[in-house]
Amino acid sequence: MPERPEDDEQLGSLRPTSAATLAAWAVVGVAIGWLVHPVAERVADAAPLVSWAQPLALFLVAAILGGTAHATWRSVHVRRERLEPHRAVNRLVLARACALAGALVGAGYLGYALSWLGSNAELADERVVRSAVAAAGGLATVVTALLLERACRVRNGPDQA
Repeated sequence: MPERPEDDEQLGSLRPTSAATLAAWAVVGVAIGWLVHPVAERVADAAPLVSWAQPLALFLVAAILGGTAHATWRSVHVRRERLEPHRAVNRLVLARACALAGALVGAGYLGYALSWLGSNAELADERVVRSAVAAAGGLATVVTALLLERACRVRNGPDQA
């Protein structure tokens, strides 16, 4: 078997989303979420309210990703079916995008919740609770996106061209 350079071994493969990348997006999200409160009050004299629709939307995305991850895992690893290449790429792109967006948005809601702690404003407690639930929805989105990414993983072997 001819030897290949190390660069060629990684050709055609993707690495899983790294924890460092997710952490970086989360740090940016916390910072932005923290800044929304004071900037909005300075510019518009009112900080945004968080309705129950925002956390529910994040949990809906997580549920859809979880269902897709489960179906993909069963197809690829239980029934040993081969995913069509375009479907595999679509699912990987969806998983990566949702993991990064979930980290950013979930951490943004966490930062917004933290910015209200200790405040005696009229709706501060409501904002903290709803933002914390939305942050949990963002975390659920990240976890299910990573599960979908993992479900798409196949072995590198002669039968896996």
